[in-house]
Amino acid sequence: MTQLSDSVAALRSSFDTRKTRPEAWRRGQLQRLKAMIEENESAINQALHADLGKSGFEARMTETGTVLSEIRHTLSHLKGWMKPRKVSTPLANQPGRSRILPEPLGVVLIMSPWNYPVNLVLTPLIGAIAAGNCAVLKPSEISSNTAELLGRLIPAYMDPDAIRVIQGGPETSTELLEQRFDHIFFTGSEAIGKIVMTAAAKHLTPVTLELGGKSPCIIHEDCDLEVAARRVAWGKFLNAGQTCIAPDYVLVQEKVRDAFIDQLRASIEAFFGEDPKASPDYPRIVNERHFDRVAGLIADGDIAAGGETDRDIKFIAPTILTGVDPEAKVMQQEIFGPVLPIMTYRSIDEAVGFITARPRPLALYLFTNAQDIQDQVMAQTSSGGACINDVVMHLAIPELPFGGVGTSGMGAYHGRASFDTFSHAKAVLTKTSHLDVKLRYPPFSKIKLRLLKWFQ
Repeated sequence: MTQLSDSVAALRSSFDTRKTRPEAWRRGQLQRLKAMIEENESAINQALHADLGKSGFEARMTETGTVLSEIRHTLSHLKGWMKPRKVSTPLANQPGRSRILPEPLGVVLIMSPWNYPVNLVLTPLIGAIAAGNCAVLKPSEISSNTAELLGRLIPAYMDPDAIRVIQGGPETSTELLEQRFDHIFFTGSEAIGKIVMTAAAKHLTPVTLELGGKSPCIIHEDCDLEVAARRVAWGKFLNAGQTCIAPDYVLVQEKVRDAFIDQLRASIEAFFGEDPKASPDYPRIVNERHFDRVAGLIADGDIAAGGETDRDIKFIAPTILTGVDPEAKVMQQEIFGPVLPIMTYRSIDEAVGFITARPRPLALYLFTNAQDIQDQVMAQTSSGGACINDVVMHLAIPELPFGGVGTSGMGAYHGRASFDTFSHAKAVLTKTSHLDVKLRYPPFSKIKLRLLKWFQ
């Protein structure tokens, strides 16, 4: 406890020197982070493969490449984000000028999960640095190889007076949450999110919670089934389904159910061959505990594809389930694995009703070319984000804030949203003392009241 307290205190002392506030420091640290990734990409890929069986291509696409893109975007916009923003000043405060000054929050805590152990710790860090904060990083101990590598690389590249990595398990996380931070950024499960928020409340610390949920995917009969199936299969079985915004279940119009399932099977075989276990492009479940949980969900439906498992190598084949009861366990929890339940609907109203009767998801996906259906689903459902005729890819657009709603999270990040998350928007009014209108001062009168109503 003393060591953690001392680390946080040291960061706070460093922040108080104002060293993190100049643009040059922020820009320099982002460039150092970029160099860290570029110069160690091979080692990062090896760690990701050891933890999750990720291929080098998938690691680049979803981890290192995504972070590098975010850094480049931030570097190109940083000067503009840091500038004071002028806003209009009403007549009652004239002569005067109003500005919004972005200022760093202080010392922030970033707690990241195991499923994208590079992306989901470094992308929030980019925002924290850009906003001028000091940061404590707590990578997940479950993806131990990546956590250990980051624990060595970050002190070697980043300013140790401002950015520190704390390793450890749940006990370490508990101790960290007992410290006072100026913001906590947590990515993980809803259950742990509640613990984080409870701990933060003791210090009135604001939080960003990036959680999860059961992200639905609607397949309407008018869409291109081949393209839809290919994109759904890609997004679902990416990282062996261990993705917070993976399609969690499919609602397919009953007329095209069989055709869609046939296209899903064809896509899976095209991606991973007849034996996905032998494919170098298909990842593994992170550990035995998660393997047992996901494998147990396969029994909740009829297997239309896949279903094979191998606990020794933590392999679960890309699996499609039909005949799933909405009350089955596989439909009551986020699957977070390569199991995809397929359910049907008759009308789009039925599909919308099914979704809105459940907690608001982190993402929603809709495949249709009909503008009226697109408008209806977007207007009548609520989700953290959404894609029309694609899945997952909204995550890769820095200009789109990424975050949840309701039980799927609170707050957002990526691009400008990350800068704003880790900044305080300070409102500043500047007045002159050369003119002092007496209207607001006592004693009051009927004339003053009439003038007040006119000003307001």
